[in-house]
Amino acid sequence: MENLHQKLLKCKSMLLGGGLLMVMSACHKEGPLESETEMHDPDAQYVLASREDLKPIGSGVMMQAFYWDVPAGGTWWDHLSARVADWSAAGIDAIWLPPVSKAHNGAYSMGYDPFDYFDFGEYDQMGSVETRFGSAAELENLIDEAHQNRLSVIADIVINHNSGGDAEDNIFTGTQTYTDYNPASGMFYRDMYDFHPNDFHNNDSGTFGGFADLCHHKDHVQDWLWKNTNSVARYYRGQVGFDGWRFDYVKGFEPWVVKAWKDEVGGFAVGEYWDGNAATLDWWTGEAGVSAFDFACYYRMRDAFEGNDLTRLNDDMLWKRNPMQAVTFVTNHDTDEIYNGKMLAYAYILTHEGYPAVFYRDYEEWLDKDKLNNLIWIHNNLAGGDTSILYADNDEYIARRNGYNGPGLIVYINNSDARQERWVETNWAGTTIKDYTGHSGWEPATQSDKWVKIEVPPKGYSVWSVK
Repeated sequence: MENLHQKLLKCKSMLLGGGLLMVMSACHKEGPLESETEMHDPDAQYVLASREDLKPIGSGVMMQAFYWDVPAGGTWWDHLSARVADWSAAGIDAIWLPPVSKAHNGAYSMGYDPFDYFDFGEYDQMGSVETRFGSAAELENLIDEAHQNRLSVIADIVINHNSGGDAEDNIFTGTQTYTDYNPASGMFYRDMYDFHPNDFHNNDSGTFGGFADLCHHKDHVQDWLWKNTNSVARYYRGQVGFDGWRFDYVKGFEPWVVKAWKDEVGGFAVGEYWDGNAATLDWWTGEAGVSAFDFACYYRMRDAFEGNDLTRLNDDMLWKRNPMQAVTFVTNHDTDEIYNGKMLAYAYILTHEGYPAVFYRDYEEWLDKDKLNNLIWIHNNLAGGDTSILYADNDEYIARRNGYNGPGLIVYINNSDARQERWVETNWAGTTIKDYTGHSGWEPATQSDKWVKIEVPPKGYSVWSVK
């Protein structure tokens, strides 16, 4: 199998054969170059696009396979390679990686200041050869290892902003701006015409942190990000082997950008639209045609468990409006922690609708891995069908999953310091049920009218289904 360096050399030779690099270095990019337009092949076959033996994304649980400031030194890809088999066995179906390409801060960067989208740790630029996470060969090995264990791999895509360009005299600002990008990979040169302000317009939806802001309306940018045969999207999916996308800071550009990318290359996609309003998230998923992280759910859980008011779990969330497009989470590399009842929050997202994500440090370091594995099993095997909320007060919350090709479940969450019990209506008449968490030894039988009494430990949860 060709390594990533050999694949990139092949891509560069294709470009050089058309004289494209010579043209690009000699002029600005006001519009699409003829040779770039010809490269767009909507019927191109991806080398690794057909991976039928992988678990379907959404059938299990996503692992966010990093946290902010993971150890530097180029060891992270190998570190993850040693864990994917166990994660797959536990019921994980996909791993979300941090941005994989060389960024402005080189070996110290978490990747969110992208410079060269085609340097995965093999070119000596920005002060290092490897990225913070490792080499291109180690990345390729990780993706192969994940695929062998039936896991999909999700790429973190940062296309709102760039960093690390050289200074140039900018005719649109009348000043010098750091917008002259000459990546060592020889792929996706860009200059003042590709950033805001430019000859198309002054700005789009939003800038981030003073970084150079890419203009997605420019044909040159579109061609290199998703349209060309060797675009970022096509190369990452077809050659590197990614199966899906996590789009960073999508508030910075219009949702049509994500839709165009997804329409071009396919794959699972989720956007980071950081907004606690469920209606806004639902609007964005409709416009972009992809999933969104359910920040509404995150904020309501934080209100519920930090504020000791489980009635907040009755509030509006994306998973309640559009469960097929909601990726639920308890925390990630950017958010504040839920300290009170974090396991209760995981009990919530792993028994409710939506596609839940587990945070690396919660799973590997901070929480009880056996309990999380138990909840992942419950999610994958029992948590089917739509949801009925049965009861909520400050301390208690009970909901029923009504079952789909399976019995469903009832989850009982208790944020108080005392054991609780309550009568609930199930979907099962005259049936023995049990708590699949092991937190209760009861095995009651439901009455003919489907009612039954269940219990829950203090500061705990129980999950009930047919025995």
